[in-house]
Amino acid sequence: MTDGPQDGAGENLWSRLRRRKVVQLGIAYAAGAWGFLQGLAYVSSLLEWPAQLQKLTGLALLIGLPVVLVLAWFHGDRGHRRVTRTELAILTLLFLLGGGLFWRYQHVSETARVATPPAPIAPAAVLTNDKSIAVLPFVNMSSDPEQEYFSDGLSEELLNLLAQVPQLRVIARTSSFSFKGKEADIAEIARRLNVTHVLEGSVRKSGDTLRITAQLIRTADSSHLWSRTYDRPVTDVFAVQDEIAAAVVNELKIKLLNAAPKAKTTDPKAYALFLQAREIGRQFTEAGFEQSNSLYQQSLALDPGYAPAWEGLASNYCNQAFSGLRPIDEAIKLAREATNKALALEPTSALAYSRLSWIASSYDLDMSTAAQHLQHALALDPANADILTEAGYLARRLGRLDQAIAIGEHQITLDPINPYGHEVMAYSYRFAGRLDDAIATLRTLLSLSPDYLAGHEGIGELLLQKGDASGALSEIQLEVLNGMRLAGLSMAHHALGQKAESDAALAELIEKYGSGYSFNIAYVLAFRGEADRSFEWLNKAVEYHDLYLSAVAVHPMFANLHSDPRWLPFLRRIGMAPERLAAIKFDVTLPK
Repeated sequence: MTDGPQDGAGENLWSRLRRRKVVQLGIAYAAGAWGFLQGLAYVSSLLEWPAQLQKLTGLALLIGLPVVLVLAWFHGDRGHRRVTRTELAILTLLFLLGGGLFWRYQHVSETARVATPPAPIAPAAVLTNDKSIAVLPFVNMSSDPEQEYFSDGLSEELLNLLAQVPQLRVIARTSSFSFKGKEADIAEIARRLNVTHVLEGSVRKSGDTLRITAQLIRTADSSHLWSRTYDRPVTDVFAVQDEIAAAVVNELKIKLLNAAPKAKTTDPKAYALFLQAREIGRQFTEAGFEQSNSLYQQSLALDPGYAPAWEGLASNYCNQAFSGLRPIDEAIKLAREATNKALALEPTSALAYSRLSWIASSYDLDMSTAAQHLQHALALDPANADILTEAGYLARRLGRLDQAIAIGEHQITLDPINPYGHEVMAYSYRFAGRLDDAIATLRTLLSLSPDYLAGHEGIGELLLQKGDASGALSEIQLEVLNGMRLAGLSMAHHALGQKAESDAALAELIEKYGSGYSFNIAYVLAFRGEADRSFEWLNKAVEYHDLYLSAVAVHPMFANLHSDPRWLPFLRRIGMAPERLAAIKFDVTLPK
């Protein structure tokens, strides 16, 4: 008698596998391996271990499966050691199958990565070069979620440092930060932003200590070129920024012609207040601006010599003026004072010169001074996306439309999914008469930001220029900004011969938004053929310091006034005559 069935010819293969515990151990091994890989994935994400570790572990476990099965076969029943040719063939097949599956997985993944063409990211997409990078927002690992402004701010400061390297194309903050909180892998980010490298990391702030982890990834294969963890006191935050920037430059094998860029230092508490003020100011709300101004002032109380805080304060004042949240004269006075203080502290501040340029063009209507300031800003920081946007604006106001388009297309390569950049580009196309390109660009804008203010109304005005009044009315009715919707409705109803509806929309616009929309009211009246009333509102726009008035000389909606004998005298009176604008020197050399 024996304790169990014999390995005889009457026993089928499945029974033999079960008796030797091959099936049981195989199932147990697969379940254990799956659980281990799940745990490893979680820990790797938490501790930011490289992705290759998970791949290699998966390969090792896959190869280990047939090894376990073989051992189970030979040791599952010590009384029977004989192996048939069929069984040897099955075991060999297991080895080949495991290796083949792994090869197939790797091959398909690589083929998909290489074969998938990059989707267009902008009207003027460019070929990726080997010196381009996106700095993603570092993850806040602090126990206090309110510290997120610090991790975001640190990421932005690194971005600004790297942007000072002329040989490196650095994607602007708006586009890089658009992936925050979204499920997007490195390949998708690279495709959308058209970059070859990504810098990512995390920040843990606890009291007066910091742990900053950074890693540089090559997007072609998601491989980690460099990574490091810094455990430092908060006072070393600027040194860490410098070290990370230097490491990136070194890994990308960039040969610097000048000294490596260095972070501006200040009191750590003042720096934290500055980062918080900047983040809150970007809410672009009345309460947000007030809170941001207070935080900037607290930062400056600790360090009155920190120029970036003065620049941020000036930016807030300009935005308050632009959005009607502070009286224009008061806001511009404060903005000018803050900008001049920033320049006194840091004479090479490109952003401060750009701010002075905006004040000169939008408030002073001094286009010559605006051009000088902006020319200087571009010389100091030619790759700054915000300064390039302002350059595109100024070129358009000066009537240099080819130049405005070239600047806009280049700016979009630095900030490809920033809706504001697409708005600037659309209006450059529009003023140049490229109406279809302008409409397509505004459609792209609305796909990025469906509720973008004046987006639908802008398309409506373009359709009016093309003679499609019905299409214009349908588009304008979608506009969320009430003042612009009323302006567009008045023009669309007029084009459709609906006088009562046009008059009603215009009357409501004047009653509710007269002082803030004087420029828009003037061009609605010009479009309706009411020249006398249009000039009346143009004069009010001068009186109110309407910040859009600097575009009056080239705005297409004033075309009906160009033959009026009052037109050129009006332009000369406000310093916007064509001959004067043509004489202003403004040459922009874009980086290659």
